[in-house]
Amino acid sequence: MGHVESADTQAWEQGSPGTALRHSFAAVPLAGPDDTVAGVLDRMREHSFDSAAVVAVLAGEVLVGLVTIERLLAAPGTTRMSDVMDPDPPVVRPDTAQERAAWKAVQHGEPGLAVVDGRGRFRGLIAPQQLLAVLLHEHDQDMARLGGFVHSVDAARASSVEGIRRRLWHRLPWLVVGLVGAMVSARLMQVFEAELDADLAVAYFVPGIVYLADAVGTQTEALVIRGFSVGVGIRRIVRREVLTGLSVGALLGATMLPAVLLMTGNRDLAVAVASAVLAASTIATTVAMVLPWALQRLGKDPAFGSGPLATVIQDLLSIVIYFVAVTLLLG
Repeated sequence: MGHVESADTQAWEQGSPGTALRHSFAAVPLAGPDDTVAGVLDRMREHSFDSAAVVAVLAGEVLVGLVTIERLLAAPGTTRMSDVMDPDPPVVRPDTAQERAAWKAVQHGEPGLAVVDGRGRFRGLIAPQQLLAVLLHEHDQDMARLGGFVHSVDAARASSVEGIRRRLWHRLPWLVVGLVGAMVSARLMQVFEAELDADLAVAYFVPGIVYLADAVGTQTEALVIRGFSVGVGIRRIVRREVLTGLSVGALLGATMLPAVLLMTGNRDLAVAVASAVLAASTIATTVAMVLPWALQRLGKDPAFGSGPLATVIQDLLSIVIYFVAVTLLLG
């Protein structure tokens, strides 16, 4: 019994960040299957270990079992290690992602997790304190993503308690974009002034169409950020969410069609409103998916940027879509 050989120590030092090997300890108690409990305990007293919670039982370099220190201390001194070891312990490969390794240890209720290569050779042990550190790190990341923050919970806390000047610096640029969007919206209304003059009822439905597009987009944005927080990539969301936005738009449009017809008695206007709701809802869904993802990739904070920016884009597109539909159907 002794420390892991120097080649294993070098491999541990070269482990990629975020992998099981990087979190494993090389200096752990080792034993053979035929060693006695008393002999192993005597030899352990002569060494200092990075972790002594688990003894790795090896046949040559191949891991054949693990023995917890509690089970070792409770066994008679003449008992062989092969009789007290767990012959089928949970193991991970050196390149296993750290969160998967920690989750596997939790599922099996083990105080440590062995790292073995493709030939079953022992490479190190992930100790309980390392597993706890990984779980806390992953928890911080998940909470940060859930809150829409790019880097970590530390960034979330900093944004929550920062001074007024920093708050203004983080928020005003996005709100200025919203102000510009509002001016552009006013200009669009001027462009379609002829349609408004021809039938005042056209203006009645602008707020409703804009609101519905914003509401649909907000739902999608919340779902996307929640998906990011639990590791669901944008590719797994896109197709289903676009189809959902299309279905929602179709249902809302079908509801608006008879309502507008009953209110105005204008069939063409009713079709224009229904078509605009359908198109605006579908586009709002797409915008609400793309923006949080794009801001995250650019290193910007989606918590501040995606909401205001998505609102501006959705509002402008909704107005354009509606008036184009009105122009085509009522012109």
